[in-house]
Amino acid sequence: MAVGFGYCIYYVDDVEATVAFFERAFGLARRFVTPEGDYGELDTGQTTLAFASSALAGANLASVGGFRPLDPEDRPIATAITLLADDVPAATAAAVTAGARHAVAPTDKPWGQTVAYVRDPNGILIEVATPMAAS
Repeated sequence: MAVGFGYCIYYVDDVEATVAFFERAFGLARRFVTPEGDYGELDTGQTTLAFASSALAGANLASVGGFRPLDPEDRPIATAITLLADDVPAATAAAVTAGARHAVAPTDKPWGQTVAYVRDPNGILIEVATPMAAS
């Protein structure tokens, strides 16, 4: 049995607005948004970053009582989208200009990576980082 990581899906209230934010903030290419606006994908390379509407998620997860929605005013949920950038301060600044909220300033880590955090308008935590150096 072969298994591979294919999608990361976040449940949001407005799929179109979320896809448009990631296009503006990070220059990611839109694959599509359904005509109903309840599902959309961005091309991020090997793995697809996707968004589904809260209504669709509620229907899909009804048998387990639904889900806990994102809250941009609360602490981030225990997950993050990590996007790689050669210039973390510039990428972070572009994201904030596009509507992200600043969370953690760019920090140089002891292992040689630069890392910063922003939150998208839904409250999704986004780590912006330089690629890990080969050891």
